[in-house]
Amino acid sequence: MYVSMCKSETNSKGFNKDRSGQSISVGRACRLLLLVALSMSFLTGYTGCASGSGEETQENVNTNPQGSGGAVTYNGPAPQTADVQSFKINVWDNLVADNRCGSCHGTGGQAPSFVRSDDINAAYNAANTIVNLSVPASSRMVTKVAGGHNCWLDTASVCGDIITNYISAWASTSGSVANVVALTPPQLKNVGASKSFPANTTDFVPVHNLLTTYCAGCHAEDAATPQQPYFASSDIDIAYEAAKSKIDLDTPANSRFVVRLRNEFHNCWSDCSNNADTMEAAITAYSATIPLTVVDPALVISRALNLADDGIVASSGGRVETNVIALYQFKTGSGVTAYDTSGIDPAINLNLVGDVAWEGSWGIRINDGKAQGSTTASRKLHDLITATNEYSIEAWVVPDNVTQDGPARIVSYSGGNSVRNFTLGQTLYNYDFLNRSSVTDANGQPALSTADADERLQATLQHVVLTYDPINGRRIYVNGQYTGDADASSGGTLGDWDDSFALVLGNEVSNDNLWQGSVRLLAIHNRAMSVADIQQNHAAGVGEKFFMLFSVSHLIAVPDAYVVFEVQQFDNYGYLFNAPFFVSLDSNATLGSIPLRGLRIGVNGREADVGQAYANLDLTLTDAAYVGGRQVLSTLGTVIELDRGPTIDEFFLTFDLLGTETYVRTEPIPPPVPTPADIPDQSLIGLRTFEEISATMAAVTGVSSTDPEVMDTYNKVKQQLPTVETIDGFLAAHQMGITQLAVEYCNNLVGELSDTNTVLRDTYFAGFNFTDTPDNAFDIAGRAAVIDPLIENLLSHDLPVSAPAYPVSAPLTSQPLPADIESELNDLMDRMAVFCPGTCAAEPDRTIKVVKATCAAAIGSAVMLMQ
Repeated sequence: MYVSMCKSETNSKGFNKDRSGQSISVGRACRLLLLVALSMSFLTGYTGCASGSGEETQENVNTNPQGSGGAVTYNGPAPQTADVQSFKINVWDNLVADNRCGSCHGTGGQAPSFVRSDDINAAYNAANTIVNLSVPASSRMVTKVAGGHNCWLDTASVCGDIITNYISAWASTSGSVANVVALTPPQLKNVGASKSFPANTTDFVPVHNLLTTYCAGCHAEDAATPQQPYFASSDIDIAYEAAKSKIDLDTPANSRFVVRLRNEFHNCWSDCSNNADTMEAAITAYSATIPLTVVDPALVISRALNLADDGIVASSGGRVETNVIALYQFKTGSGVTAYDTSGIDPAINLNLVGDVAWEGSWGIRINDGKAQGSTTASRKLHDLITATNEYSIEAWVVPDNVTQDGPARIVSYSGGNSVRNFTLGQTLYNYDFLNRSSVTDANGQPALSTADADERLQATLQHVVLTYDPINGRRIYVNGQYTGDADASSGGTLGDWDDSFALVLGNEVSNDNLWQGSVRLLAIHNRAMSVADIQQNHAAGVGEKFFMLFSVSHLIAVPDAYVVFEVQQFDNYGYLFNAPFFVSLDSNATLGSIPLRGLRIGVNGREADVGQAYANLDLTLTDAAYVGGRQVLSTLGTVIELDRGPTIDEFFLTFDLLGTETYVRTEPIPPPVPTPADIPDQSLIGLRTFEEISATMAAVTGVSSTDPEVMDTYNKVKQQLPTVETIDGFLAAHQMGITQLAVEYCNNLVGELSDTNTVLRDTYFAGFNFTDTPDNAFDIAGRAAVIDPLIENLLSHDLPVSAPAYPVSAPLTSQPLPADIESELNDLMDRMAVFCPGTCAAEPDRTIKVVKATCAAAIGSAVMLMQ
């Protein structure tokens, strides 16, 4: 209904009229109708658009391009070459529909007719005039749509990314994807005077007052619907850090705060023009308090560069995405939607819920929220993965810390806390892989986890790939390397997968297993990636990278000479400078012998305070070392603090020695060591953590922690056991988990009355008669045969000196005396073996039960737990 209305009632200039009689563009009219439709859907409680009666609904929109834009069946001449066929499969099929490009660039339409349906070969010829197979992102087909031309989504750049992926898929089959970046000389400019944000916030107060008065409804952590960045926080330090990238100290009118009011009419509190003037005046006054930073003329300085204006987009040869069915590059940078740019419909676009912030370096940071797709769109994963019975999850992640567990959900395709199809999770230093199959349960258990001792997971940027196939089962790769952790539940099929689950990042769909950190890229493949493909994608890296060419020809007698860094915005607070090399763009240049020592990175007129990883460089540029058109200076990377933002920050290099140019550096005298802070007294007694608890029970009982029954119980209760040693964090739930694990260890130690192999229990409880009835078995000697070995093993390393009957090693003054433990265990035996109801005191099976209970009470007690 709404589409037909959009296409009717237009005047000769393609405009509709609103209720006031004013002409409005067709696009605006359609958006107004869409807003009305959405409002009606919310009011009626349906996801489709409601009719006037409220009793009928429209079906959800089919996002398949041919399905939604009208099916197009090709009946023309056959493709003349394999490349034409690849073009058809990867590009033409995806763009031919009327809701993509077919309405204009089809048969008899506008030139170029690259989606004409009468002759695929002619369409191929037309497409070749507007694509660049070597660098797909630079194709005219991409840049036109990314610039706003006929994008079928609400963000033009996302349409551009999707078409880039279509062309890349075509290029990969034709062998046309470029592996080399052409380095071109930037415009030469000297390092200028600049302003930098001061460390204190005193003069920022007037700007802060405006922000807290008019922006705190959204951009504060305590807002009803908090949105990052928190530049309106009541905490001025938090607000200051968040506001820096929104302020242009040199040209206050270009500040993002001003532009949002003046040009985008965002959240004006009265008249937008006047509000913008007020904000500009406040920023101008603040800028006037900051002195210019003039670079020290004594330094040996390169020419200056700006990342956004002078950087050359870097490519390391491209990623392997042949079987990608969902892809998230997080380029949008704003809004509440992270788009699936795989080009495989339906797109599983993720809704950002709660405290989720965009990273300036491409990515999202999950603080206290999640990114979740709809169950309808997520069904794509079920359908395309169960068809191949294999898949891979590939992610670039930055965990906030190594204390998260649960496992905390990084990526999950699930229906709640206890049912899932797959999950990539974190438990402390481990990555966890849960997969539902015919050989695991509905929760994907038992999980495959990286080994505790390896500590694979670190709180830094890591490339993590999970693969599954029926032959090898589950595998985990970290930074391109297989971890070697074997899947005990290999094989199986995925026929039990549930198609009603949803894809979610950073939490469970039920919101009870939060993971905190950044996700820089996520790709889901419906094939198990090979080791070579994983390593290629790891080498390709993540995020928007640039080559920055710092000119040094004015310092040495080499034409077109540059020191080159690969640079990217690492996060909202810093830049990553990586792997510098020297190059001359003059192919006839010779180096001779040029000394280079003490390279440092400068930003906005001063050398950066931290991150000077190249300050100790001491080498010589020579023709012999100039291999492959470059001489590597270092393989290291370093992070330089973001000062004013990537569009403003001006970078340069300094040298202590380059050629004949020298700077004599006087290192500052280090400040005196401050007096250590006087922190409150800490308890000398703490708790054993989950892995220590299991190891201790194994040592006390002699039962292996790898016993299948023990391991199964441990995996079930591990999440319930203490994760930190702090004693005031102990909960009742912890004790229940400890008790369950203690019972399982004692079950394995004592066994059953009918067991034929009783070596372990007979050795441990030497002299005790397990076949006797309780009324006879638990005499003085019998009790001693059970209680004494338990106490000896419990206290062998923690015994008070006042109990010399047992070995003495490292006494704890708060440790209970053996006599006290013995009294408690004797009391338990009395209640179970002597004073039990009925005839139980004469039942042989009761003897086994009493010994197990005594064992569990001993090894599950505070004697074991505290250390």
